[in-house]
This record gives sequence, C-alpha cells and structure tokens, in this order.
Amino acid sequence: MADDGVLIGFSDHLESLRLDRANRHGLVAGATGTGKTVTLQALAQGLSDAGVPVFAADVKGDLCGIAAAGAPNEKMLARAKIMNLELRPAAAPVVFWDLFGEQGHPIRATVSEMGPLLISRMLELNDVQEGVLSVVFRAADEEGLLLLDLKDLQAALTYTSENAKALGAKYGNVSTATVATIQRKLLTLEDQGGANLFGEPALRLSDLMRTDGSGRGYVNILAADKLIASPRLYATFLLWLMSELFEELPEIGDPDKPRLAFFFDEAHLLFRDAPKPLLEKVEQVVRLIRSKGVGVYFVTQNPADIPETVLGQLGNRVQHALRAYSPLDQRGLKAAADSFRTNPAFDTADAIQALGVGEALVSVLDEKGAPTMVQKTLIRPPASRLGPLTPAERAAVMAASPVRGLYDEAQDRESAFEKLAARATAAAEAAEAPPVQQRRAEPTQPWGDEPAPTRRPAARASTRQSMGETFAKQLLRTVASTAGREIMRGLMGGLKRSRR
Repeated sequence: MADDGVLIGFSDHLESLRLDRANRHGLVAGATGTGKTVTLQALAQGLSDAGVPVFAADVKGDLCGIAAAGAPNEKMLARAKIMNLELRPAAAPVVFWDLFGEQGHPIRATVSEMGPLLISRMLELNDVQEGVLSVVFRAADEEGLLLLDLKDLQAALTYTSENAKALGAKYGNVSTATVATIQRKLLTLEDQGGANLFGEPALRLSDLMRTDGSGRGYVNILAADKLIASPRLYATFLLWLMSELFEELPEIGDPDKPRLAFFFDEAHLLFRDAPKPLLEKVEQVVRLIRSKGVGVYFVTQNPADIPETVLGQLGNRVQHALRAYSPLDQRGLKAAADSFRTNPAFDTADAIQALGVGEALVSVLDEKGAPTMVQKTLIRPPASRLGPLTPAERAAVMAASPVRGLYDEAQDRESAFEKLAARATAAAEAAEAPPVQQRRAEPTQPWGDEPAPTRRPAARASTRQSMGETFAKQLLRTVASTAGREIMRGLMGGLKRSRR
C-alpha cells in the first residue's frame, strides 16, 4: 500500500487510489484477457490491507486465489522492481459465499426483503404483471403474512388468485390469468436454482463488514461461475445487496476510508434490458450510497456498458485495452477516451488500443476530489496467487471462516405458506363437519297414533364467510395486534430491516 492509499501501479510516478476518495466509486474496464481480474485482485487486497472489507463476485473462478499467498514469477518480480516495490507473497483474509451453498456459505434473502420491484426484474415481468405482484405483497403485508421463501410467495399468489374479486375491489383489477403467468415464471426461476436465494437465515450485512485480528478487512467472495449462467438472478441479487447497504447504513459523509468496497463484475448484466424506472433507482442508489461510506466499482468490458448517468459518478478509473474493429466498437472507444482528463503527452484513444496485458490508463481522484490527468500505467502485481484454489484449500478457508455455522443450515419458521395451509385445512374441516341440529324435546307418540308431521330442518346458517368479511376481520385483527405497525419498504421495494 502506498502512503496515501492503495497502490495501483506505476507511470512516471506511483499511481494510488486515495482511501479518502475510494467511496467515490470507480470503473475497471477492458477487453477479455487484458488484465481486469488481476487489477481487481490487486485493488481488493490493497483495500483489505488498509482495513477496508471488500465484496466481490468471482465470475471466472480464479479470484479465489486471493486467499493464498502468491508465487511471483520472473516477469512479476521485474515489474515490481520497476516500481521499487518489495513483492512479499501474502494471502488476504477471505470469506466464501455461494447462493447454491456449494463453494461457500449459503447466502440468502427473504422474499419480503427483496421486494416486488426486484423480483419483477428477476422474473422479467411486464408492467401489468409487476402491478399484480405488488398487490400480492401489499395484501400479505396487511394480513401479517411473512413472505420468506418461494413457497410462501407461491402460496400468496394462490391466495390472491382464489380471492381475486375481493382484492381487485380494493387494489384494482387482479387477473387470475396474470397470477398464473407469474406462478409459471416462478417455477422457471426455481429450475434455475433461484429457490436457494430465498429463505432464512437471511444475510446480515454486518457479516460482510468484518475485519480480522490484525485489522485487515475480510474479502467476501461470491462464487459466481455457476450463478452467471442465470444472469438476471446474478444481477438482481447484487443490486439487492447494494440497495440493502444503502437502506441500512447511516450517513457518514466522506470517511477517511470506506466501510466497504463493492466490486460488481460483468456489470453490463445489471443494465442490459433494464426498464427505465429501475435504471433511475440504480442511479439514485449509486449517487447516494457513497455518503454511507460504500464505494461501488463496476468491472466490465467497455465503459459504454454503463449508462452515462451512472458512468458520470465513477471518479476512479482503470481502463485496460479495447479493440475497435466495428463501428459500435469505435463509438465505445471514443466514449472511453472522452471520459478521461486529457494528457497532452499522448492521444488517449490511440493509447487505449495500444495497451498491452497488465497495462492500463489510470485516472483517480485527488485530494480535492478532482480527476487526475490520465496516465499510462503498469499495473502492480498482486501479493496473492494468480489462479484458483484447490478444493482442499477452499475447504480449509471455509473451516476457519468467522461465519462458520451461522448460515450453513436453512431455517423454515411459520410464514405465509404454513398460515394459509392451516386456514385451508380449518375451512375444509368446517365444511365436512355434520350440521348440529338443535330440536326441542317432543312428547313420545303413543303406539297406534299417527306420527307427528315431519318437520323440515331449519336452514343451517352458512359456516362460510365471504372473502370480504374474512379479509376485513383478519385485517382488523392484524392492525390491532400490531398497534399501528407500518410496513416500510425501501427504495427498491424491499422490506426495511431494523439495523443490527
């Protein structure tokens, strides 16, 4: 680490990311094979050494090497010598996470915390379907039905379909056909492994913001080599995590160093085909989350993958080589070049195309928060391993994890599915029970007399209540029992949790 921040590399001087400007976000861009992952690894370990916890997705499966000390080769040692850098092999403290629970601790969120907007994005719902899903969440909130996992959501959808008329009278038209479409899309999500994301114990953000005994920040690595096969699930989960950080963390302005650095690899997946309302919310989160002490770093092939409204908020930039063979590539190259503060010593667009592996154009924020002049930079070699861990090495890291045992076993407490199933059972039992007839005692007829006229039993009062009555009574009970509790949902529609 440099004296004033995290060492990125060497131009005609050391290029460093200032810690007091690291919450102003950043971009690491470049074509495949130009060295983005090495840059990400060096930045993540440098921030960790400075006491900043890091969260990063391991899309290719080789970022996990940060958990093992490196074995520098001659080329790496030569580069370190140019920088006057003593390259000491060292591992970073690491916690592994995995939505599928195979290569790390399971990482979960509840359906309510995710909210209707992000789940709609995950399921690729249209506006009408998203509106119906919002009705499902509102009705569940008002009836006190916890939506924790996908079976809770399926149960709530069934409940909505069966009571579409009553709910429609209160919230607007609810089509049973639309509900059925959402249910089918949920089944597709389950087939893609989405059920692993939803449930309890839900992730506590404080477990992503740990430091070890020596004060180094833990590097939280999400195994995403399998997850990336479901790009909507991957992008929606990381967006949810970013929005949760925004909702839960208090304002602290510009700290001396970030509370957390968040690296979003394959960032184009977040913005691809995203509806305008979602893009506006992403922009808002990125703009405001820096005052919570969180730095967000987008890693992608081309800066053109990032909307201009978001790109303009990324103050620290590392641009690896781009190849411009088509008109679209040319436009992306021009956009990348124009985003830098010009250096009169070279043409930025030409320099981007001529960069070799391990080289980049770098511009960071200075002490006043202004971008520095772009510089051709040799990226520093990381102190940790370039390449993946073996299964045995990963298992050893998992065994020493500070969150071992906290998330490994799923929990299934009473929630919407169980409550609605109990209601259905009670209603079925009431319908099947024989009617209780109360008759007055009548004198016994003597033998030989004609029997008294047979009385028709009085019509039995219906044991079934209308949906409106049931809904109203349940709602009144819920409001009374919670004494004015409000369901508070955040910017992305997720349920706000109390800070822990």
